[in-house]
Amino acid sequence: MQSHADHDASGDGAPKASIPFNRPYMTGRELHYMAQAHGAGHLAGDGVFTQRCHQWMSERTNAAKTLLTHSCTAALEMAALLLEIAPGDEIIMPSYTFVSTANAFVLRGGVPVFVDVRTDTFNLDEGLVEDAITERTKAIVPVHYAGVGCEMDTLMAIAKKHSLYVVEDAAQGVMARYKGRALGSIGQLGAYSFHETKNVICGEGGALIINDPAFATSAEIIREKGTDRSRFYRGEVDKYTWQSSGSSFLPSELSASFLWAQLLEADWLTSERLALWNTYNVLLAPLERRGLLRRPVIPVECEHNAHMYQILVAADIDRQSVLQRLKEAGVGAVFHYVPLHSSPAGRSFGRAHGDLPVTIDISSRLIRLPMWIGLSDSEQQYVVSTLERALTGNA
Repeated sequence: MQSHADHDASGDGAPKASIPFNRPYMTGRELHYMAQAHGAGHLAGDGVFTQRCHQWMSERTNAAKTLLTHSCTAALEMAALLLEIAPGDEIIMPSYTFVSTANAFVLRGGVPVFVDVRTDTFNLDEGLVEDAITERTKAIVPVHYAGVGCEMDTLMAIAKKHSLYVVEDAAQGVMARYKGRALGSIGQLGAYSFHETKNVICGEGGALIINDPAFATSAEIIREKGTDRSRFYRGEVDKYTWQSSGSSFLPSELSASFLWAQLLEADWLTSERLALWNTYNVLLAPLERRGLLRRPVIPVECEHNAHMYQILVAADIDRQSVLQRLKEAGVGAVFHYVPLHSSPAGRSFGRAHGDLPVTIDISSRLIRLPMWIGLSDSEQQYVVSTLERALTGNA
C-alpha cells in the first residue's frame, strides 16, 4: 500500500496527501448484507440483522438484553427515561466527556454534577465520587475514556452503599474489558457507540446494554415509541398499544446489516488497532523519556481496545502551536473535549464539585493522533517524526 505520507521529489518534507485523523474501515461484507436486507423487503428496524446484533452483543457482554439504537446518545437518553430521572435529580459524571453524557439527563431535568478525573487514565476519579453525593443524587455515570475501564469495583460499591444506579458510558469501550468483564456490562445499564470514528461502526448507531433484568420490558417499550410492539411481534400479545412515554430509538436494518458485518470481524478489528497502538507506543517512548510528552497509561486490570492513541504534551509546550505544525505537515491530529463544567450549558444546567484541576490541565494538553485500520508503518513513523519536530520547534 502506498503511504499517504510519501514525500514529493522536491525533498521539501511536505507530504503529497494528508494523513486524516480517522478513515472508516469496511470489512468487505457490509454492502452484501445491506443488499440482503433490501432483498428481504425489510429496511425498517428490528429485522433479522438487528436480532443477530442483539444476540451477538448479549452473548459477548452477558447482558440480560441488548437493544440497538440509532446512536449512543439515544441509548443514554433511554437510560435516563428508564431511571425516571426527574427535575432536580443529580447525576455524577466527569466533566471531561462528550456533551451527550450530560444532555441525556438534562433533557429529563437532571442536574449533572461534574467530578474531576484521574491523572493516569482521565477517567472519573473514584476517590472523589462519594463526597459529591447528596440527598438528590440518583446515579453515577462513569465514562470509559479511550476504551480504558474506570475503577468499576469501587464505583459499584459506592453506588450500592448509597442506593444509586450506575450507567456506564462505554461509547468508546466496545471490545474492552475491566477485570475480565466487558465494559458496559457492569452497571445496571451501559451504552455503546458505533459512530464512524469508533472501532466497530455503522456510520451512526449505538446500543443499550441492559444488565438489570428489571429494566428489560420497559426498555423495549420506551424504544418502540412507548408501545409493546416488540411483544406483539413475538406473539406475546394479540395487538400492540401505547403503554407509556417513549420515542423512536430504533436504527434501520441497513445500519444493523452494516454493523453485523463489523461485529463478525470485531476481534480482528480490535487486534489490528492494538497493533497500531503498540507501534505508536514504541515509537513515542524516546519522546516521553526526553520529557516532551506522556504516553497513555493502562492499568493492569484493564484490557483496552486501542480506541485512540492520545498524548499529553509537556506543560511548557504550546499545544495549539503543535497542532498547527502537524496540520501544516498534513497530519490530522486533534484535541479532545472542552470541559463541560466550563461550557455555557454546563454552567447553566449543572455544577462542578470542586475546582477540577486535572480536567482543566489535561484538556489543554491532550492531543489525539491519527488512528485507523490501514495506517501504514511509514505513515505512523511520519506522524511521530513530524510530532517530534513540532514539539521541539524544529521545522
